Amino acid sequence: MERRAKFYDPNGKLSFRADTCSPVKVAADAGEMELTTLARDSYPGKRLSKSELSGIKSIGYWNIRKIQNWGLDWHTNEGIEICYLESGDLTFFLGDEKYNLDPNHLTITRPWISHKLGNPNVELSKLHWLILDVGVRHPHQEWSWPNWVILNSKDLNKLTLYFRQNEQPVWKATHDLKDCFIRIGKVIKEGGEKDYESKLRILINLLLIALLEHFQEGKISLDEELVESRRTVKLFLKSLEDHFQEPWTLPDMASYCKLGTTRFTQYCVEISNCTPMVYINKIRLGAAAKSLRTHAALSVTEIAYQCGFSSAQYFTSVFKRHFGKTPQAYRNGKA
Repeated sequence: MERRAKFYDPNGKLSFRADTCSPVKVAADAGEMELTTLARDSYPGKRLSKSELSGIKSIGYWNIRKIQNWGLDWHTNEGIEICYLESGDLTFFLGDEKYNLDPNHLTITRPWISHKLGNPNVELSKLHWLILDVGVRHPHQEWSWPNWVILNSKDLNKLTLYFRQNEQPVWKATHDLKDCFIRIGKVIKEGGEKDYESKLRILINLLLIALLEHFQEGKISLDEELVESRRTVKLFLKSLEDHFQEPWTLPDMASYCKLGTTRFTQYCVEISNCTPMVYINKIRLGAAAKSLRTHAALSVTEIAYQCGFSSAQYFTSVFKRHFGKTPQAYRNGKA
């Protein structure tokens, strides 16, 4: 699984894949764990129909009573992910931070936050979660909640503000939050052929209300910089370290960040002191230089294409300009 998620834009041009939880599905199919979920798209679980619980990507829980030899590698999700650990323990990574989750811990991650579970195995645990798509992939975008979320506009705006301007990842759950997750899991498990949607709508709304109250009581600090377009560009530039092979153009990069090319370029120069194409070429050249020295079986042309250059000639030109020697001379250690 890749460190950065992949999402598709409305034109289907970009291909940042989101988490599929494939190890979970494999373990559940093999009877290694209990998986009780409703899901759509690539997430494992009982399929939600198009008309059911719009915006829900996955909701439910796992119950692991035998240590698993897999972990969920670095990934992001197509929505805000709220997890509640009912029992057991888990190792949770977010960025450079490691968290040892205990019972009653709550984690909250946004669509642009890369995280993983397991170190590398997954411990005995009962974990509940909700992944809800609110129509955003970047920090600066406006959130759009499903129409079945019934909080009044004032409360929903407050909740959105807390989600957007505070990114504390780990919380202690309140009794109300715990109760909502456990009741949601029970409804899904006992649903069968019954109509569970109305009950789940009510419980998810109660969960959101409990979260709002928890945020308000916690007197959390808010940071407007977390929702600036500049931060979206900064996160995107960081992601290029894992996706420099993609055939990025300036319009593609700006479009992915939902910004115009001029504004995107302005932010890129502010952050990195170089234009977007110079920035990505620096990453590509670094990767190419490493490959030239460590992958003797690959030709210069193969390395050029693998590192995202459109042609061997262009690669040779920019490589010589950057390193002062041709790729072949660099490989041979010549001046």
